[in-house]
Amino acid sequence: MTASIAFVSFTDRGAKLAERLQGEFGGNASNARRDAPFSLAAWTAESFASADALVFIGAAGIAVRAIAPHVRSKTTDPAVVVVDEAGRFVIPILSGHLGGANALARKLAAFCGGTAVITTATDINNRFAADEWAKRQNCTVVNPERIKAVSGKILEGRTVFVGGEFPVSGTPPEGVAWTDGPDWDVYCGVRRPVGTPLHLAPKIAVLGVGCRRGTRLETLEAAFLQFLDAENLCAESICAAASIDLKKDEPGLLAFCKSCGLPLKTASAEALAAIPGTFAASEFVQRTTGVDNVCERSAVWASGGVLAAKKRAWNGVTLALALSPYGLDWRWQNE
Repeated sequence: MTASIAFVSFTDRGAKLAERLQGEFGGNASNARRDAPFSLAAWTAESFASADALVFIGAAGIAVRAIAPHVRSKTTDPAVVVVDEAGRFVIPILSGHLGGANALARKLAAFCGGTAVITTATDINNRFAADEWAKRQNCTVVNPERIKAVSGKILEGRTVFVGGEFPVSGTPPEGVAWTDGPDWDVYCGVRRPVGTPLHLAPKIAVLGVGCRRGTRLETLEAAFLQFLDAENLCAESICAAASIDLKKDEPGLLAFCKSCGLPLKTASAEALAAIPGTFAASEFVQRTTGVDNVCERSAVWASGGVLAAKKRAWNGVTLALALSPYGLDWRWQNE
């Protein structure tokens, strides 16, 4: 279920429905009449920035006008759904697949006993939607401009070829076939593909970081870009950074994580030393930190998985990458 939902209504009847929906799905509910003074523009701006989904209980035109100044990209916009105050029709109007508006509309409609009015072409034709599959499989769409071409191909009755770094369990949906490439239309992996397929990047990678005391943000950023290029990695797959707890208050590292939108996870030297495996050992690192390797061990520790890119060093910064356990399947809708 969507993590955070903001409901807004405009009548007493709408407020009662909003309260029922809030009780079932969580989130917060506002009413333009009851909460006076109330600004729909301010509510929309705040909710668009902070919530995963906005649900307008009222006329669709109200919602369209309210969200218009804030619509930016299907990869970042929240889900927006409209419900009439009788709960008869539930209409997703923004971010149907990546934002989850279609799935949310179906759940709201089921609760209300109404009808979800889904208008996206792949849905009404019951055909595979690569962007909906990406969301279901915990992937970021790196190049969303390619979604239209993939959807167009499958709606024309042609086969869409999917490939990548991870095997997919189950039976492919109609119109979809697996390929070892490079003739893929859709590619799923943490590394950059050959050609220009729709690239889905699983959010499963942890960046392990070691650095000298006082390392500047700019130095870390430069090392990071070189690391990505050297290993042909996709930054969109990285979901966290990790290091030794000696670095938990390192200003440059904290600034780097903030600029990349990555949480920083740290562990003690003892915890890192206990990680099984073969790592690039350094006597200097052992003397200064109490463990023979920081970047590789911390990446494996935080990911709970395996090393995918070994230690590389630039200008006093060491970086490595590990992947959390991950498996793909062909499910692409919330059943």
